[in-house]
Amino acid sequence: MAGPIRVLLVEDNDVYRESLEFLLDRYDGIEVVRAVALGEAAATACAESGAEVVVIDYRLPDVDGSVTAEEVRQRCPEAAIVFLSASAGQEERDAARSAGVALVRKDEGIDILVGAVRAASSGRSAG
Repeated sequence: MAGPIRVLLVEDNDVYRESLEFLLDRYDGIEVVRAVALGEAAATACAESGAEVVVIDYRLPDVDGSVTAEEVRQRCPEAAIVFLSASAGQEERDAARSAGVALVRKDEGIDILVGAVRAASSGRSAG
C-alpha cells in the first residue's frame, strides 16, 4: 500500500497555515511534510521535502501563485499543484486554468481542499 500523500503548504498567514497543517494532518492518507510562508521558498522546500502535492496561496506577498507554480514545476516536475485563494476572482480562475491546476476557495472548507489534494495526487503521474 502506498504511503500518505506528501503535502507542502505555501501560505503567508501564519495562523491559517498552522490551522491547515493541523487539519490536513488529521486526514487518513495525507501528511503535511513542510509549510512555508513565501513563494520564493516553495521550490526549494518541495525539492527538499519530496512533496507530491503543493498547495499554494495564490496571493502571496512576494510573488503570485503562477510564478510560484512555475518555479515549483521546474524544481519538482513530479509534484501536483493546487491553488488556494480567499477571493477566487476572475484573475485567480484564469491563472488556475492557464496553469492546469485546481483552485479552492479558502471558505469552501477543509473537505473540499482534501478532495482537491487527493485528486491532484491521483492525476500527477498522468499530467
